[in-house]
Amino acid sequence: MERADAVAIYRQGEDACVEVLLSLASAVEALQGQVAVLESRMAGLEARLQENSRNSSRPPSSDGLSKPPPKPRSRRRRSGRKPGGQPGSEGHHLAQVADPDEIVNHEPGVCGGCGCSLEDAELVGAERRQVFDLPPQTRLVVCEHRSARRRCDCGTVTAGAFPEPVRAPAQYGPRLRAFVLYLAVYQHLPYERIQRLLADRYGASVSTGTLQAIVQAGAAGLGPFLEEVRSQLTASPVVHVDETGARAEGKLHWVHEATTRTLALYRLHGKRGKDGIDDLGVLPGFTGTVVHDGFTPYRRYTGCTHALCNGHHLRELAAAEEQGQPWASELACLLVELNTAVKAAKEAGRAALDPAVLARYQRRYRKLLAAGYELNPEPERTGRRGRPRQGKTRSLLLRLDRYQDDVLRFAADLNVPFDNNQGERDLRMIKLQQKISGCWRSTGGAASFLALRSYIQTARKQGQNILAVLQDAADGHPWLPTGGEP
Repeated sequence: MERADAVAIYRQGEDACVEVLLSLASAVEALQGQVAVLESRMAGLEARLQENSRNSSRPPSSDGLSKPPPKPRSRRRRSGRKPGGQPGSEGHHLAQVADPDEIVNHEPGVCGGCGCSLEDAELVGAERRQVFDLPPQTRLVVCEHRSARRRCDCGTVTAGAFPEPVRAPAQYGPRLRAFVLYLAVYQHLPYERIQRLLADRYGASVSTGTLQAIVQAGAAGLGPFLEEVRSQLTASPVVHVDETGARAEGKLHWVHEATTRTLALYRLHGKRGKDGIDDLGVLPGFTGTVVHDGFTPYRRYTGCTHALCNGHHLRELAAAEEQGQPWASELACLLVELNTAVKAAKEAGRAALDPAVLARYQRRYRKLLAAGYELNPEPERTGRRGRPRQGKTRSLLLRLDRYQDDVLRFAADLNVPFDNNQGERDLRMIKLQQKISGCWRSTGGAASFLALRSYIQTARKQGQNILAVLQDAADGHPWLPTGGEP
């Protein structure tokens, strides 16, 4: 507005001036609202820029090469021991064997003193050194099965029966198929690299299509195993659950998992929520304690007890501490201290924490939450419908308050772990597969991989030889897990 325009409005009288002032006030109010929204968005973006694997759920690989050195944040108490092997530890090293496969003698030719020949000299001793190495390059062993045909005196010709696995005129045997499953699903090698390895090592010319068919056939016979694992998981007292995104057929899918210390089950589904969790088949009939990261659909299973992952809480509290929230640091220390007390109780053979000790920690917990609420009051309503946005810090406070029993479940029930690291570790290899391949070309291929990964992970947890159990699966008689404490 130019000066002349302002003078013209002034000369029009009081009503004209009031109307202009009201219009300007409305415009200022609208701009203030926009500024508040932009400031909130900027604060959110700045907070996201400051996120890393130490104060959020982002993986360490997302930190990049330019990440700053980690701050000294460890809340563990010093043990007073030096790092490395402790006194009395047996240690592990390569030891000689009593019965080597091959012996190579090295004879001295002449005496080191006088130079005489030692061909017929007395043997007074020998020093032993052993070299452990791979066998020389080999080729595939071909075993031919012949079905003899015999004519009886009655004239009938009867043929001998081939073993059940021998179905084709020429086929690959269970040891090679188990090796392919081991490389593809356990070691995550692409089919082309497996093809090259088999050619270089064994002189076997196996197409990538054949390799893919071997993986599909290996997974096809795992139905009894998967049902047994699902049944044992449903009957377990404690189960870890988690989910992660994965691409199959060019679309986003979700890998759902349920695991314990001795069992693992994975399944792909197009949805992340309850439909996908139900499809895994564990939580619908589960009555024990389920440990998870607080994903809302897990709350819809009311027949079981819930426990929240405090590993997530420690990272979120670290982020709140960086935003100037002193109560967050104290609450993180409280959780770590309480976990130490729980470990001490377990080592002492106690079935539960002293009720007085637990009550004292609960009172400190409530006091720290109250301090957090003082620094993060309820946001003022803006006139819009619905509850105003609470922000990350206050949302964390509300969750820690509302689900206090689930946060402290590990202290009330010593069978419940402090965090959901078991579930996160068991998903790590699935993420590694995605990093290597980028995606699964088909949902059928993903289902085969996850069935075999469930088989391998469970066998590894129960101390089985992976190649041996894979050969059992290739033979059509998959190994079944034993029951036991999860």
